[in-house]
Amino acid sequence: MVDSARNPEKSSAVPHDVVIVGGGLAGGLIALALHRHAPDCRFVVVEAGRTLGGHHRWSWFETDIRAGARKLMEGFALNGWDEGYDITFPGLGRTLPTAYRSLASAEFHRALTEELPADRVLLNTKAAALDAGGVTLADGTRLAARRVIDCRPFKASPALSGGWQVFLGQQFRCQTPHGLTRPVIMDASVDQVAPHGNGAAYRFVYVLPLSPTDVFIEDTYYADQPKMDAEVLKGRVAEYAHRNGWKGDIVDQEAGILPVISGGDFKAALAEVAIPGVALAGARGGFSHPLTSYTLPFAVDNALAIAHLIASRPDLSGTELAAFCQRRAKRHWRSTAYYRMLSRMLFEAAEPHKRVVVFEHFYALRGALVERFYAGRSTWPDRLRILTGKPPVAIPRAIRALFSSGKPLDTKPLNMETPA
Repeated sequence: MVDSARNPEKSSAVPHDVVIVGGGLAGGLIALALHRHAPDCRFVVVEAGRTLGGHHRWSWFETDIRAGARKLMEGFALNGWDEGYDITFPGLGRTLPTAYRSLASAEFHRALTEELPADRVLLNTKAAALDAGGVTLADGTRLAARRVIDCRPFKASPALSGGWQVFLGQQFRCQTPHGLTRPVIMDASVDQVAPHGNGAAYRFVYVLPLSPTDVFIEDTYYADQPKMDAEVLKGRVAEYAHRNGWKGDIVDQEAGILPVISGGDFKAALAEVAIPGVALAGARGGFSHPLTSYTLPFAVDNALAIAHLIASRPDLSGTELAAFCQRRAKRHWRSTAYYRMLSRMLFEAAEPHKRVVVFEHFYALRGALVERFYAGRSTWPDRLRILTGKPPVAIPRAIRALFSSGKPLDTKPLNMETPA
């Protein structure tokens, strides 16, 4: 890998086949897929940070990724639990059998920088401008390219509606074994009280046993505004650890604010970030689950689709690649309309103190239905089943939410007060 601050290069003599801007999950997986499936493709990843992947943990159900696509994740050292996972609600406790996986960004960075050629990764390198013919870096370097892929972070748009998923997690190294053998994907038995100044929220705690003594505890809530009070969340994580008798040291921490999309004008939102002739991928291009904010399954699918297309079409133009990604994005938007409707139910139909009931109702359903929901592949019988039975929200409010365009997405700068 190359640090451009130490290795300035004012222009690329030979145009790259692909320049990927943004070395997060989407950009990193596209680079990996190109390396494995389009070996003749001369690509480079431009990442503004010190590492690929930032500082995150991505988790998913084994069935979220299609069987034929799982090989892309080979080579990463994953945390995995084949015995299923637990959920806990005030009136429901249950173990579901689906295998679960988790990937730390430090491992993402390590594996990619070991497998990709060193000159294919530019770290500490900020892109100042993107266009159909290449990328201009902040130091004036010009990377000419036949194709450019924009994988920079999601940008909130007033054309979209919805809310936010706010989270802070800490990894504890316990003095004695913690005793967990399965992840707790959702413990909603905790107080359903939003941090001060953030309005109403649905809150739960997420727990991953990473080793016999290491446990990751994340406090998460769905809120109307993109605000985080890190000190409050850290206190809640500490309280949860104390309640379970886990004593030890904090060895890592991560935090984030993710969009929960409930509707809007996707075409207009896409137009705000689109650059003519530049392909859009990742959350910026609209590839996420509207309700859960999961991105990894879609990032895997997109990476393989892009790599296979380039391998089969060496003469593919940047404009054609941009159109290909745009078609996929529009198809993804159409296919996830049902989940945006459920997001509206959560934010508009459910009274704040009863939002937990919506999720409790959902998790009481069959395990295979839950699997398909997270993968974004709910069948029509699944969709009807989720909406039938004792309604978790008032019928008049549900009808209004059903035909609503959603609450405008709060586009104020993300408020993340996250001291270490």
